[in-house]
Amino acid sequence: MSVRQASRVASPVLLLGGAAVLVASVAVAITIGPADIRVGDVWSAVAARLGVGESALSVLRDGIVWNLRLPRTLLAAVCGAGLAVCGAIMQSLLRNPLADPFVLGVSSGASTGAVLVVVLGAGGGVLSLSAGAFLGAVGSFALVLALSHTLGGTTDRVVLSGVAVMQLFSALTSFIVLTSADAETTRGVLFWLLGSLSNAGWPEMVTCASVLVATLLVCGGYARSLDAFAFGEDAAATLGVPVARTRLVLLCVTALLTAVLVSSVGAVGFVGLVLPHAARALVGPNHATLLPVSALAGAVLLVWVDTVARTVLEPQEVPVGVVTALIGVPAFVLILYRSRGAR
Repeated sequence: MSVRQASRVASPVLLLGGAAVLVASVAVAITIGPADIRVGDVWSAVAARLGVGESALSVLRDGIVWNLRLPRTLLAAVCGAGLAVCGAIMQSLLRNPLADPFVLGVSSGASTGAVLVVVLGAGGGVLSLSAGAFLGAVGSFALVLALSHTLGGTTDRVVLSGVAVMQLFSALTSFIVLTSADAETTRGVLFWLLGSLSNAGWPEMVTCASVLVATLLVCGGYARSLDAFAFGEDAAATLGVPVARTRLVLLCVTALLTAVLVSSVGAVGFVGLVLPHAARALVGPNHATLLPVSALAGAVLLVWVDTVARTVLEPQEVPVGVVTALIGVPAFVLILYRSRGAR
């Protein structure tokens, strides 16, 4: 059996195994906490809500499963999957191993939008924190596109424009917080900026999941184009890939997904940077397999990261972004160390 044939056989097995691990992780993670809940109770509560049988749980425990832990755990899975997919796409599209979902300034723009709503009351009470964050993310990405187009529109210009816009909005966020927020508001804003799923609910989960599915469908259709980008833009154009249009579509799609995720849970770093590298080590650079494997890996990781974040210092929560950084930095150093001989 050739290496390619072996890869085709292993990929479905890996995807099915990853899906099984994700389902088991979600079920087990929901049981972890002060309430006495078992895996069987989780399945019973979910089945009852779906009209299959009746839940044996009390009203309180059923509410803990269905209204608190299940939407939060599912949102963690969706956010982890989305950030990992965005990272895989951007690293291939920009041909930059350090690219992640926040390199386009989306996260910093979302932070500024959220701070404007919370601290300065922008929107006159009509806009929520999530809505302000989303508008800020979209605005920052639009500025990146405009700036990169003015500078020539090449891949390097997109990255440099993203870095510049990221620093601009980060500075604006810091200035607004330092000059206008009181101590309590500052603490709440900083906790959100570091990533938090404490306010997760079904509306946020459904919105993020819908955008994630749409993104996977769009990016899956561009899988072969992404494979071609690995050889450079000139080679991709020679192979018949419409380089400018493909880059614009994929950048817009990943920026939209990142904006939705950040507006719901704040800035969660390192997932989109580290997980695509780990997925490539498992399945190689073929994006038809790389994207779903990255999604599954990111989902499983963030489910357990959020579980640790909400329980390790219980009843106090640790920001999710702090835990991902503590895990992500050593993991990324290890990846760089193991890949040093490939150059």
